[in-house]
Amino acid sequence: MTEQNQNQPAADTAAPAATASQPATCPFDHAGFARRTMLKGAAAGVTGAAVIGGTGFAMTKAAADAEPSSPAGGAAGRALPFHGAHQQGVTTPAQKHLTLAVFDVTATDKGELAKLFQTLTERARFLTAGGTPPDLGVGAPPSDNGILGPAVPADGLTVTLGVGASLFDGRFGLADKKPARLTPMKTFPNDNLNQAECHGDLSLQICADSQDTVIHAIRDIAKHTRAGMQLKYRIDGWANDPRPAGAQRNLLGFHDGIANPSTGHEYDYLVWVQPGAPEPAWTAGGTYQVVRRIRMLVEFWDRVSLLEQEKMIGRRRDTGAPLDGAAQTDIPQYAKDPKGGSIPLDAHIRLANPRTPETDRNRILRRGYNYDRGFDSVGDLDMGLAFVCYQQDIQRQFEFVQTKLVDEPLVDYISPVGGGYFFVLPGVRDASDYFGSGLLA
Repeated sequence: MTEQNQNQPAADTAAPAATASQPATCPFDHAGFARRTMLKGAAAGVTGAAVIGGTGFAMTKAAADAEPSSPAGGAAGRALPFHGAHQQGVTTPAQKHLTLAVFDVTATDKGELAKLFQTLTERARFLTAGGTPPDLGVGAPPSDNGILGPAVPADGLTVTLGVGASLFDGRFGLADKKPARLTPMKTFPNDNLNQAECHGDLSLQICADSQDTVIHAIRDIAKHTRAGMQLKYRIDGWANDPRPAGAQRNLLGFHDGIANPSTGHEYDYLVWVQPGAPEPAWTAGGTYQVVRRIRMLVEFWDRVSLLEQEKMIGRRRDTGAPLDGAAQTDIPQYAKDPKGGSIPLDAHIRLANPRTPETDRNRILRRGYNYDRGFDSVGDLDMGLAFVCYQQDIQRQFEFVQTKLVDEPLVDYISPVGGGYFFVLPGVRDASDYFGSGLLA
């Protein structure tokens, strides 16, 4: 639910340094959820944190221009272009279903790593285009798992590959090619991180218009890459319908992702890494990815008054309008409300995006999905947000915004429990190219 707007500036200028008491990375022990005070008082309000960023689901002009000219629909669904300067799944309008899978690489040398990336490219190229799997004969295992029928539909599938800081640890001789701003994910105050669901060598974001297409893709990729990588953790999510209109609703009941960068110019200075120092040459056209699984303590949230919920968010639950506006797309007028009479000073949307000219450079591109894992060992519902965001510089953008949200009222109702930082590789240029070719050259 990170609040940022494509027409107005966002959060502040430069990320503050971590304090000495703040751990640099995920702890090894999983701290149990602290059952904090349910109500902090009428003035405390709850809204989504930068980690609760939502997806902007309206198709932007730039994204629409990238769509294939043929109409969507039919048994095969729509096919999104696989080749290009950037990977799909970043500025692509968000599909309905997501699997975010993080892997440890088991390849033992650079040659095996290159073969792994080539195999990932081949599978992604086929799956995103769709087609008929080869017939290997009656005596052989089938080439496809068959859950989509005899022909594989494209179904709006995107496969987006990222690399973690640990891939540059010396195993493959890539230390001198590490993206300049790629680090292990920091632990922020209010996090309850589980080491088993932190970090990883590779991230694979798989999105499609139908859930079975996503499941089919992860099974296909796992089958063909077992010798080179092993699954570490996985987040499955979906995008809610707008109900009744506008951005989707998250599991707190509020519209999520009302604003996002949406033009090619904004993508160039907020999302895509540009050529030049301090980044290695091969990184141009890539982007930094933040993944956070954020559990929502919905049993507590559902006992809070609507008035208090709206003050914490800074928006009306029914329409998504800011508390000083009438429509979802209205821009909050903070300059006219310096004491927080309409929108409290600690409301999420106000902390995350003060809307000053200086903070325009701190905005992020959010691509969030809801998730539901059933219930935990004590019978509480385990659901929340699969938060994914993209940016040119994690420290300047995500970490800056997240630091501003430390101890906001919403922290009594949400709990980040896992995730990591990754660098999404530049796009695969053509049929002779493969994921990470520049990195592995």
